[in-house]
Amino acid sequence: MTKLQVAIDLLTTEAALELAHKVAPYVDIIELGTPLIKSEGLSVVTAMKTAFPDKLIFADMKIADTGFLEAEIAFKAGADLVTVMGAVDDATVKGAVEAAAKYGKKVVVDTIGVKDRVQRAKEVTAFGVAFVELHAGLDEQTLAGYSVQTLISEGKLAKVPFSVAGGVNLSTIKDVVAAGADVAVAGGAIYGAEDPAAAAKALKEAINSVTVA
Repeated sequence: MTKLQVAIDLLTTEAALELAHKVAPYVDIIELGTPLIKSEGLSVVTAMKTAFPDKLIFADMKIADTGFLEAEIAFKAGADLVTVMGAVDDATVKGAVEAAAKYGKKVVVDTIGVKDRVQRAKEVTAFGVAFVELHAGLDEQTLAGYSVQTLISEGKLAKVPFSVAGGVNLSTIKDVVAAGADVAVAGGAIYGAEDPAAAAKALKEAINSVTVA
C-alpha cells in the first residue's frame, strides 16, 4: 500500500510539532524539510522522533558530499530515512547506504537537478537505496508548463521503488498511487490547508480508495 508522507517546510520546531500532532493519525512518514533542518538543526529530528516514535522520521538532508558522515549524523539524531542528492558522485550515495546499513536505517535519493531521472533512478537503486524520490522542487513547480504527471510517468518507466513529490494533492494523488508509487509526498497540500488534519485525512482516504479497489 502506498504510504503518505507529509513534508513539513515550516521553520521552527514548535510549528513543526504542532502540525505533526494534527496530521499524525493520517500519515505514515513525517518529513522534516531542508529549510526546517537548516533553521533548527538536527535537534528537530530528535524532537520529532521522541514525539512520534511509531512514525518514520524522514530527514531531508539533501546530502551532496561526505555521504557516510552526514547520514550517520542524521541517523544518530533519530532519523529513519535521509536524502542524498541524485546528481552527486556514486561514492556519496554508497557512503550513505553504508551508514544506513550500520544503523538499520534507509536512504532515499532525491532527483532534483537530475536530467535523466529514469536512468539515475535505476542506477542508484542498484546501490541499495530504499526508494528514489522523483522530485520537482518548489522553484521548478512555479515554472510555466510544470506538471506532476511528468514525475508519475517517470515512475512507471523506471520500474524501481519510488516516491513522487512536487504537486501531489487531492486531484493528483490517485494517479500517483495507480502508477505504483511506494510513497506519495504532500507538502503544501497539507501544511498550506486551512485544516491540515482534514487535508491529510482526505489524502489518506484517497490512497486507500485506489489501493483497496
